[in-house]
Amino acid sequence: MKKILAALFASIGPMSASADDPELRKQRSIELLVERDIPFIEHLPLIEHAHETTRRTEEEVVQRVIALAIVAVKGETGDDALTHQIIEQFDAEDFFTPDEQAFIDNPNPTETDRIQFTWRYEGVQVLLWSVQIFDELNWPDQIADVPEIAETLSEMGTEGLRANAKLRSQAELLDRVDLIYRCNWAVVAARLNGGPVPAGLEGGVVQERHHTLNWLIGYLDQAWDDVSTDT
Repeated sequence: MKKILAALFASIGPMSASADDPELRKQRSIELLVERDIPFIEHLPLIEHAHETTRRTEEEVVQRVIALAIVAVKGETGDDALTHQIIEQFDAEDFFTPDEQAFIDNPNPTETDRIQFTWRYEGVQVLLWSVQIFDELNWPDQIADVPEIAETLSEMGTEGLRANAKLRSQAELLDRVDLIYRCNWAVVAARLNGGPVPAGLEGGVVQERHHTLNWLIGYLDQAWDDVSTDT
């Protein structure tokens, strides 16, 4: 499955006028959905042209990677001491959004908040892929490989991430935005209709990826805490 998905996206090639055609991008996404029997609707809006979107810097992405990983660790473990140790290790004191900082500062977060922030591992995986630290981004039917994320961040550290991060082309990022947008529509439609999630899609993974990818392209110029995942 991973090899098939990688081959299909590799066939898109480098950014060009045709690669950045929103209608062609939509059709490529629909082809992937059809192969997996995932429902779709033709009239979902198109994703913007590359020149209409935000191009993040590698530094912005690196800081988001570290911040998301740290809040996910606190969500998973509830360990304040460990959390602050990691913040110091990655020199990450200034990397957090207002919502993240409130969570970090709360010694007794609710179970709901802990679960919500634990899901941020999914965003870490997407962002590591976006700057080519990870070569592939698997189909969203399984949760992120947390041990792989932890090992990667531990080995590279903040400076290693900065030295190796190279943001993928905007066209490639937009391809993934378009696909996850249509996957999220299928997940939401299934939930509203009381049916099963199609083709084994993992709803939480789809939601987190949509959030992260929308941030990457500056959807509606929304800050991380406010990013919407409209379908």
